[in-house]
Amino acid sequence: MTSTFVHDAEAIDPMTLLDRETRDRLADRIIADHPGILPGTAQRIIGQTVAFVATSGRAPGQGLSPSRLVDIGWHTFILHTVDYALFCARVAGGFVHHVPTGTTEETPGEAAAVLARTVSAIGAAGFTVDTELWLGAASCTQCHEGCTDSPAT
Repeated sequence: MTSTFVHDAEAIDPMTLLDRETRDRLADRIIADHPGILPGTAQRIIGQTVAFVATSGRAPGQGLSPSRLVDIGWHTFILHTVDYALFCARVAGGFVHHVPTGTTEETPGEAAAVLARTVSAIGAAGFTVDTELWLGAASCTQCHEGCTDSPAT
């Protein structure tokens, strides 16, 4: 069962931001690259990835960062460059760059604060939030490279 945190009854299901063919292609890639991830979870990862990217692009410089599982989705989406660039232009208001911070050391409190800020921003942007993919991963907010959303420009 998926846990969701919704700011209001009008929250947008982020899965509606991508066509089924693209969602399935990305989910299939996640499953192929990460054999322990089941199909339903891969679909949920894609949904939260597009919510993260859309939120990051609409208000850059917030210091948002993906959870471990959402980061898998982000890396997968970026590798599908045409789909990713079109999505960013159409939904995020411009290309959302993957920016390694150069730091991989965080305390658990810092990691939890970044995830809480990200979850709050996604909910405030009007998207449903699958808390199991975000808050269940509080010990790891970034990929091994320390990636975040686009810097403020």
